[in-house]
Amino acid sequence: MQPDVPGRGLRLVQDAPEQYPTLTTPFHDLDEYVRLPRMEGLVLSPDGSRLVTQVSTLNADGTKTHTALWEVYPTRAKPARRLTRSAEGESGAAFTPDGDLLFTSARPNADASDEENDRKTPALWVLPAGGGEARIVASRPGGVHQVRTARSSPAVVFTTKMLPRAADGSADQRLRTLRKDKKVSAILHDSYPVRYWDRDLGPDTPHLLGWHFKAGDDVARSVEVASLSVEHLKVSDLTPNPGKALLEAEFDLSPDGTFVVSTWQVPTGRGASRTALVRIDIDTQTRTVLVDDPDADLGAPVISPDGTRVAYRRTSLSTPHVAPRVTLELLELDDPDARPRTLVPDWDRWPTCHQWLPDGSALVVVADQDGRAPVFQVNLGDAENPDGTVEQITHDDYCYSDLQVAPDATVVYAMRTSYLAPNHPVRVQLEPAINRPRGSVTVLRAPAGPPTLPGWLTEVRTSVGEGDDAHEVRGWLAMPDGATAEEPAPLLLWVHGGPLSSWNAWSWRWNPWLMVARGYGVLLPDPALSTGYGQDFVQRGWGRWGEAPFEDLMAITDATVAREDVDETRTAAMGGSFGGYMANWIAGHTDRFKAIVTHASLWALDQFGPTTDVAFYWAREMTPEMADANSPHRYVANIRTPMLVVHGDKDYRVPIGEGLRLWYDLLSASGLPADEDGRTVHRFLYFPDENHWVLTPQHAKVWYEVVLGFLAEHVLGEGPQELPETLG
Repeated sequence: MQPDVPGRGLRLVQDAPEQYPTLTTPFHDLDEYVRLPRMEGLVLSPDGSRLVTQVSTLNADGTKTHTALWEVYPTRAKPARRLTRSAEGESGAAFTPDGDLLFTSARPNADASDEENDRKTPALWVLPAGGGEARIVASRPGGVHQVRTARSSPAVVFTTKMLPRAADGSADQRLRTLRKDKKVSAILHDSYPVRYWDRDLGPDTPHLLGWHFKAGDDVARSVEVASLSVEHLKVSDLTPNPGKALLEAEFDLSPDGTFVVSTWQVPTGRGASRTALVRIDIDTQTRTVLVDDPDADLGAPVISPDGTRVAYRRTSLSTPHVAPRVTLELLELDDPDARPRTLVPDWDRWPTCHQWLPDGSALVVVADQDGRAPVFQVNLGDAENPDGTVEQITHDDYCYSDLQVAPDATVVYAMRTSYLAPNHPVRVQLEPAINRPRGSVTVLRAPAGPPTLPGWLTEVRTSVGEGDDAHEVRGWLAMPDGATAEEPAPLLLWVHGGPLSSWNAWSWRWNPWLMVARGYGVLLPDPALSTGYGQDFVQRGWGRWGEAPFEDLMAITDATVAREDVDETRTAAMGGSFGGYMANWIAGHTDRFKAIVTHASLWALDQFGPTTDVAFYWAREMTPEMADANSPHRYVANIRTPMLVVHGDKDYRVPIGEGLRLWYDLLSASGLPADEDGRTVHRFLYFPDENHWVLTPQHAKVWYEVVLGFLAEHVLGEGPQELPETLG
């Protein structure tokens, strides 16, 4: 199988390719690697003529990333062109009906005071379609985020954060200045949660603000119709006193700009909550509950082109014995007595990224499937098929996202990725055209081309179990060009996080090609709990983390090391988050690996549950008895494999206490304890200022340097390695 992305290293083969001359790629040099441009997001103008994406690059000294907006031409007529440039960067692109481009940025405002510019909070800017300098149209003390515009009317909504005593922006700024001047950072909580991923919550909370043009509005406007090219929009607070209801809110603005459909956090007692859907009128700020399902979290609302329906995602609330299930739901907005209905209820996939076709007859969606994430079309149904039908549109080896449907519905634009290439914009044919069958993909001219890879990609599949319990486990295998039966490659088993996810999309943070460039084969398997293989595959591992997933991982490792070009005597295991949990579990249950790297990992599940940022979700995952049975810390005495522990102090999803306890247990109770001088073969790489992922460019570089050095010592037998100079 050959991919349709150009590049010498981009190939998918079933057997090792012919040998190539030695090639230096960006993956052979960490400084080169961290400087590679990174694309994400895609926005289409209402008339279908303009596409905008976001590109992240390093600053001059390589210590910080900043983003810029780039235009990509849907017809491939021209190369991509850069639209914005500033040290602070720009993001959050959205088009107005008349073609102006909105974005958020903390860049200095030439018309603001030095004090205002020193706040460094993102404001809403507009880049006029007709040309000219970008200028601010709205600012708030708590910043501007998550911008949405209406397709057919001058209207905009966005989120900001406000302190609880503040009734408006000026009061909010006064209170923020007071806290800053008095050096008060204390937060008094009265509800849960109190932090999320890597940030403390409060004392400010998200509000939804909006503006919709009405005849007679006292705002600056263009010659004929209201424009967003004004100095300051007179936005209204659509959600006064929301509490924590809009935490991580997902929302959509109606095409005519008159109302919003948003998620709304509903407390359920005992520190738990779920999300409902509400409708908020822009002009009156009236809030109406649309769907409040006591058995599910609701999210990702997308309003139909005629404003009469909303499609959304329903995720059933899990229990320790039943895994969640994700379905696509539809609600009629014009009928107050309407009940939600599930679209294609028998479809055994978890849909996401849904977008309407312009005539409202169907939705295009993405869903994980067999290590890919194709584009599908969900038809709403008719008399013959009232539940609707599903058609798969793309059939390649990629993962799609950021779907943007052209106004004439002939094509859908998307970002596409796999382990062959990072995100890049493409055009997918929805309606057949000359030499372009339905589902054909055209790669657009992106701001940056794909990097050349230092190896090749194939798949590994194996059967696990017997009889009615038999099932297939698959994974991607990235191999170096030089691997042969005479010179087999050492193997890294890399377990994904989640655990409800799949190794189907390029990751800049967990990138196997950096290891391949050093000669390793990297196995990226999807064990039980992975998405894209059906509900039963998830259910097999639910509440049984140390059983079915472990069984699957060992089986696919056995199948991989049976290859002639893989060296089964030189292997290691590694993973982050849930993958780190599995690394810890593997360490206590087998000695087959020469080294284990565990990042941001769960170690003692009795301790982890109440201290993670979403403890109520964990309570749905396992009973105390299940947590005890599946906790890696119970098997520390069995660990005889050198381990590298990595943890960031700002990790609130897997708190630092997990890493600290793991480190002490390894030194005091493992099969390779510290010696009489307190030294050990194990290592602990600690980042005081990093979170779950370790995102700072130079810290990411240190991460890879230490990991590669640890593996070289214990897997390749090269002895202790020189540490990065930046470690002191």
